[in-house]
Amino acid sequence: MATIGFISLGCAKNQVDCERMMHRIQEAGHVVQGDLPGSDVVVINTCGFIDSAKSEAIDHILQTAALKEAGLVGKILVTGCLSQRYQQEILQEMPEVDGILGTGSYTQIVPAVEALLQDQPVSLFGSIDAPEEETGRILTTPEHYAYLKIAEGCDNRCAYCVIPYLRGKFRSRQMDDVLYEARVLAHSGVKELIVVAQDTSRYGTDLPGHRRLLPQLLRELCKIQQLHWIRVHYVYPDEIDDELIDVMASEAKIVKYLDIPIQHCNSQILKRMNRRGDGEFLRALFAKLRSRIPGLVIRTSLITGLPGEGEAEFTELCDFLRQQRLERVGAFPFSPEEGTPAAEMEFVDNETALRRAQIVETIQSEIMDAYNAAMNGKILEVVVEGFDEDEELYFGRSYADSPDIDGRVWIAAQEPVREGQFVMVRIDGTLDGDLFGYLQEVDK
Repeated sequence: MATIGFISLGCAKNQVDCERMMHRIQEAGHVVQGDLPGSDVVVINTCGFIDSAKSEAIDHILQTAALKEAGLVGKILVTGCLSQRYQQEILQEMPEVDGILGTGSYTQIVPAVEALLQDQPVSLFGSIDAPEEETGRILTTPEHYAYLKIAEGCDNRCAYCVIPYLRGKFRSRQMDDVLYEARVLAHSGVKELIVVAQDTSRYGTDLPGHRRLLPQLLRELCKIQQLHWIRVHYVYPDEIDDELIDVMASEAKIVKYLDIPIQHCNSQILKRMNRRGDGEFLRALFAKLRSRIPGLVIRTSLITGLPGEGEAEFTELCDFLRQQRLERVGAFPFSPEEGTPAAEMEFVDNETALRRAQIVETIQSEIMDAYNAAMNGKILEVVVEGFDEDEELYFGRSYADSPDIDGRVWIAAQEPVREGQFVMVRIDGTLDGDLFGYLQEVDK
């Protein structure tokens, strides 16, 4: 029996992979711990998507290496996208790393760790196109919510994206397996499920029948009694059909929130980036969604400085934002990823791309201020997530807020409430850009 520490970096999908590895380690009889000192092996599950993610992963490896040098931890095992992408570089340039696992070898975590404990080298890279193997998880989220990963890989082949080279082709999990996991999570106390994949909207299209099964899956999830909220992330715009819209509109448990990554609105840039649909399609889609799903909050991600983006194209993007008034927007400067078609195209310098991302953030801040002002006086359902000693206020999230990426709702309460509890809050203003309100009603 050994003590194994874990660090998980990157997206929610990577977090689920780490939770599955932790379960396998515990099932094998080892001790899983979050604190690194005292670990016989530290597993660092990395992201290698863009430059900032790579830098974060390298920083964590070097920090853990310092603990190793001080004798506070034993071996270091690097897993995830960074190891998949830079197999030889990690071993050659980071002698502190004792072993690496690729994204196709998560299931080999136990033999990999046990080999390191025997001072044996580890370098395992299984097929990134292999089917997902079902296993349990050790949740690292607060107990009231969890991510439900319904597929792995991606077939979209966007010109700027390296994910298909790191995660393989799109592979849906069987619906029975997804629903079984959802029921287990619900019985363990999870009240909010956040449905994730590289592309949730294509769920089922690779299974026999080749049908979009996301609407059917959502309806089945809504039948699980203990679940209170179901949230959907990463829905690609070209796969949103009337059936999905009807499910979103009619099922009370599905929060009226959609994460729809569009990246840009200029038709020529979208075509060059191998994105389906153009600017007019996006405008029509958002109008349709808002008319059919009252109160819908839309989140998207944008990339500034993409190949083909001059001042005119960037102005079009800014005008698009002001017109569409999307409630949640993340803006990122273009990161030319080696091995992708976009990296070989002509694009603006990083300083220009960064400046444009900051302009987008300023525009979005004004849109958010107007959105928050429109919430004043309304009563929102909020899930409590904690108590801030400095502010002497509880805080939580409304349906409009996904964990870690959106804002908070601050709650003034005369009676104690607990983490994971759903309460009604009358909004009465803002606090540091987030909504603030008073507790109205407690769901006992």
